Amino acid sequence: MAEREIPTAAVPPRAPEPEAPRGAPRGLRHGPGRLLVTLYGIFTVGAASRSVYQLSTRFDEAPLAYTLSAVAALVYAFITVALVRGGEGARRLALVCCAAELAGVLVVGTWTLVDPSAFPDATVWSDYGRGYLFLPLVLPVTGLLWLRRSRQHER
Repeated sequence: MAEREIPTAAVPPRAPEPEAPRGAPRGLRHGPGRLLVTLYGIFTVGAASRSVYQLSTRFDEAPLAYTLSAVAALVYAFITVALVRGGEGARRLALVCCAAELAGVLVVGTWTLVDPSAFPDATVWSDYGRGYLFLPLVLPVTGLLWLRRSRQHER
């Protein structure tokens, strides 16, 4: 029995994408932006799942800490979506959210050191993110720098 060849539809060739100048980021989702999207996505899922569990099962133990973890998850989600969408409006949203995240980490981190009794359980931002290898402190700074750098290269 002879094998029959199945005809394939002709696929038109894709036009080559214009190359960015060497060293210039091609957008928010490329280069370091891709790593930021990945890390913010992981933090979104981690903080959201943790806060949903804590808010639904142990809210009375540490309502402030668990609510702040939920707020952190929302901020991470907004940053992730903004970095993925790209564009000037998304860039502005990401800048505002990264600044809010940095402010949250600094305020909550300082608050947990000054008045540990206010937080019977840790938040994502407690002790400047010590429980998360200080990534909650490093991420917004890195995000702000990346957003600034990528905008300068797109001008």
